[in-house]
Amino acid sequence: GAEPLWQAFTRRQAAAERLEAVAHRFGLGVDPEALVGRLSVGERQRVEILKALYRGARILILDEPTAVLTPQESEALFAVLGQMVAQGLSIIFISHKLGEVLRVSQRIAVLRAGRLVAETQAADTNQAQLALWMVGHAVDAPQRRPAQAVGSPVCVLDDVSTAPARERLLHASLSLHAGEIVAIAGVSGNGQQELLAALSGEDPRAPRGSVSLFGSDIARASPRRRRRMGLHFVPEERLGRGAVPELSLAQNTLLTRTEAVTRWGWLRQAQVQRLAQHLISRYQVRAGGAGAAARSLSGGNLQKFIVGREIDAAPKVLLIAQPTWGVDVGAAAQIRAELLRLRDAGCAILVISEELDELFELSDRLAVMAQGRLSPAVPVAETSRAQIGEWMSGLWGRESSRDAAGVGEGGAHVPA
Repeated sequence: GAEPLWQAFTRRQAAAERLEAVAHRFGLGVDPEALVGRLSVGERQRVEILKALYRGARILILDEPTAVLTPQESEALFAVLGQMVAQGLSIIFISHKLGEVLRVSQRIAVLRAGRLVAETQAADTNQAQLALWMVGHAVDAPQRRPAQAVGSPVCVLDDVSTAPARERLLHASLSLHAGEIVAIAGVSGNGQQELLAALSGEDPRAPRGSVSLFGSDIARASPRRRRRMGLHFVPEERLGRGAVPELSLAQNTLLTRTEAVTRWGWLRQAQVQRLAQHLISRYQVRAGGAGAAARSLSGGNLQKFIVGREIDAAPKVLLIAQPTWGVDVGAAAQIRAELLRLRDAGCAILVISEELDELFELSDRLAVMAQGRLSPAVPVAETSRAQIGEWMSGLWGRESSRDAAGVGEGGAHVPA
């Protein structure tokens, strides 16, 4: 898009030379002849930044730029941003990850409910103060505590593979135990969606391998049957999968909650309204009441409603993707505390997230997905961010791809 439309030819060689010069100047190494589809997510991120710099941008706005990066790629990006600032560029870095904000910025502005509530030098503040400004009150992060009473496996995948698609699952094995949280880390697009679909029943095509819930084969069971057995699911996509945009919040409760449906199929409308209002109050959802359309809510508030709808159902097994995407630090702390409370009540929970801090805070065992393969699930106390970052690039022993179900490198695994 950088050349005039009327020009009958392209200056490809000159463009490549200029691109290499810009990349060298800002430390953004990239091969001009590489196909974007074959680049890693981190490399594609560099391409997006280079596109702006190539056109002579002096102000760069980055909105959640590390959401799809490994920890190592994030650190590389931060180093690049430092170089760019040193060479005179102005950067607006938008993020809800307070540690990253303090890491990269000189000056911080805090928005709450559409208003600028604070502005300060990064050196003069800390995460606790930023959280206070963002939420309006002190935020007590849930104290991580190991699972106290891990039960028997309640949901088991054994050597599950799916048909070739944009994302594919390859020989994945995983066990979820009552009373524990298993977390899956990984850059988006590495098979997480297929894993969730295999467990939730969203994909009507039965996968190869075995999927069981409380000892029953559910490989061909519908999502409705799985919910009746106690399995609930929070998808990554809020609108379209987690909620119907045009329907009210009250009507959206009926997607997965049927307490207000009589044996003969009649709806108890007052009960539906009460349930929706209960969720709005309990999870502090900013909405115009139970009759508000789902699409009228901000992404964070809709996320709180959908997560609350499933947690409030007291499931026996809960699958949840990106539980705190787009919510403020106060709501994130509340959701994490609710997940820990649900685990302590005996629920088996699978959390998929790209927030490593969140996964280390919540999980009892932690695994990684990369290129459709699932790593061993290891006790969180026995791993580190650096190791998980390496695994997110697909670097773990080939013997380990068997996994997660309890056998990894070194023999049998008993959850903490």
